[in-house]
Amino acid sequence: MQVTETRSDGLKREFHVVLPATELEERLTTELATLKNRVQLKGFRPGKVPVAHLRKVYGRSVMADVVQNAVTEANRKIVDENGLKLAMEPQIAFPESQDEVAKAMDAKADLAFTVAVEVLPSFELADLSDVSVKKQVATVPDEEVDQAIERMAKQSRPYQPKGEGAEAAEGDRVTVDFTGTIDGEAFQGGSAQDITVEIGSGSFIPGFEEQLVGAKAGESRTVNVTFPENYGAAHLAGKAAVFDVTVKEVQTPGDLTIDDELAKTFGMESLDKLRDAVRGAIQRDYDVQGRRKLKKELLDALDAKYAFDLPQGLVEQEFAAVWSQVEADLKNDNKTFADEGTTEEEARAEYRRIAERRVRLGLVLAQVGEKADIKVSDDEVTQALVERVRQYPGQEKQVWEHYRKNPQALAEVRAPLFEEKVVDYVLAQVNVAEEPVSKEELFRDDEDAASMGKAGEPA
Repeated sequence: MQVTETRSDGLKREFHVVLPATELEERLTTELATLKNRVQLKGFRPGKVPVAHLRKVYGRSVMADVVQNAVTEANRKIVDENGLKLAMEPQIAFPESQDEVAKAMDAKADLAFTVAVEVLPSFELADLSDVSVKKQVATVPDEEVDQAIERMAKQSRPYQPKGEGAEAAEGDRVTVDFTGTIDGEAFQGGSAQDITVEIGSGSFIPGFEEQLVGAKAGESRTVNVTFPENYGAAHLAGKAAVFDVTVKEVQTPGDLTIDDELAKTFGMESLDKLRDAVRGAIQRDYDVQGRRKLKKELLDALDAKYAFDLPQGLVEQEFAAVWSQVEADLKNDNKTFADEGTTEEEARAEYRRIAERRVRLGLVLAQVGEKADIKVSDDEVTQALVERVRQYPGQEKQVWEHYRKNPQALAEVRAPLFEEKVVDYVLAQVNVAEEPVSKEELFRDDEDAASMGKAGEPA
C-alpha cells in the first residue's frame, strides 16, 4: 500500500492511496484460503473446495471486504504516521470510472482512492489569572415559601358539591362532558367525558373556563374558543372551535387550612419541616440558575481568550443542528423570520456565529480536560443514566437498553458530565466573586440567551 500526502491546507489534509493489483490479488487469495475451511458447498467435502471455484462464487463479496479493510488500514496508517487528531471521520473518494473500479475488484488493476481528513487545531491554553466572573446568589424570601405552600394547600384541599341550582364561580370545579367541532366537523381529541375543570386555573384553552362561570349542574352551554397560534397540535393551531358542553356537577373548594396536618399529607412531620423542604427546593432552583449564569459568563470570558482556525466540518455539523432547531421552533410557533425582526440571511449568519462559538469552546474545554486528566467514571455515567431513565415512567427498560446498546447515545450522557467537571476545574483558576441579587435579577433573561445551549459541549 502506497500513501502519499497530496494536500495540506490549514486544517485540511488529503492523501492519495494506491493498492497495487498484485497486493489486491494476494489479499484476496489469503481471504479465500481462509474461507475455504469455513464454507460448505454442495458436491465438495469440507475444506476441499478449490480456491478457483470459491473465487467464482464469492470473489466479488470477499474483494469488497478486502477493499474495506484496506480503507480502514489506510486511515489508521495516515493517522498514526502523521500524528493526526481527526476532527471527523475521513472522507473516502474512489475513482469515478466504473470500469477502473471493476478491474481493481477483479485484481486486474491497481486500486487508487483519496482520503480527505480535517484535523483538530493546535493551540496553547490561555492564562486565566486575569479573568474575573460574578456568581449571583439569591436567598429565598419568606413570601415565596408562603406562596408555594399556599399553592400546595389549594391543590390538596377537598371539594364538595355546591348544592342544587348553585352557579359555578371562579375557583369552583365543574365536571363536564364536551364535544368540539371545527367548521362543523368533529376533530381528534375534541371530545371527552367526566372531565374536571377548575375555573380560573388556566388549564384549558383560553376562554373555555371563563364561559363556564354561572353554569349549573344539568345545564348545556356552547363555548366558542380559538386555539392559540403556538398550540402543540399544528392542525389545530389558530383554529376557531365550538364546544358543546354539558355540566354534570358543580363543586366548591373547602376551607384552605395550612397547618401540621397539611404537612403530614406531604410526608412531613410538621409545617416547619414542610417550610424547610419547600425553601430548600426553591433554593436549589436558585442555585441552578446562578450556576447557569456563572457558566455563561465564564464561557464568554474563554471565548474572548481564544482565536484559532476551526474545523469547518464540525462547524457545519453544529450549524445544521442549530438551524434545524430554529426552523422547527418557527414552524411550531407559526412564525417567520420577519416576525422575529430579522431575515433568513441575517439569522443564518447569526446562528453560524453561534455554531462557531460552540465548536471553539468545545475544543477549548476538551483540551483543558485532557491536559488536566479529567475523567468521568462509569459509575457517574450510570447514575446520570438512571436519572434520565426515571424521566420515562413505564418505559424504563426500553430507555435503559437504548442507551446501553447505543455508544453514541451513551456518549451524550457522558459529555455534559465531563463539561461540568471541566467548568469546575476552570472556575478554580479564575477569580469568582459572589454577588447578592434579588430573585428578579437572578432570573432576568440574558440578551444573548440564544447563544447558550450547548455552547461549551466538548466535541
